[in-house]
Amino acid sequence: GAQEVELIGRSLALNSNIGIFVTMNPGYAGRSNLPDNLKQLFRSVSMSKPDSELISQIMLYTQGFREAKELAKKVVPLFRLCADQLSQCSHYDFGLRALKSVLIGAGNMKRRL
Repeated sequence: GAQEVELIGRSLALNSNIGIFVTMNPGYAGRSNLPDNLKQLFRSVSMSKPDSELISQIMLYTQGFREAKELAKKVVPLFRLCADQLSQCSHYDFGLRALKSVLIGAGNMKRRL
């Protein structure tokens, strides 16, 4: 392969130890699909759904909760219920990012007490 690439008028050396990864989530609010001409430049990789309960358990342990396993078994189904039963408006988010924010907030409150 090429050892150099020209970018914006400058010749740059390529480093074979570096990769560029593009993550797309077009179903998420405000996001769109990658144009076909750019899709051709990247290799597609499918992702599996993360284990929210395990992630929650680890986060709760790191926030100082000793009963993290039991708490994770309760908070994850609560978030699933919220996602299933509450409004389906796109601005309501009960995904992993929101769950993480709640767990960090719980840890902050625990430390204040």
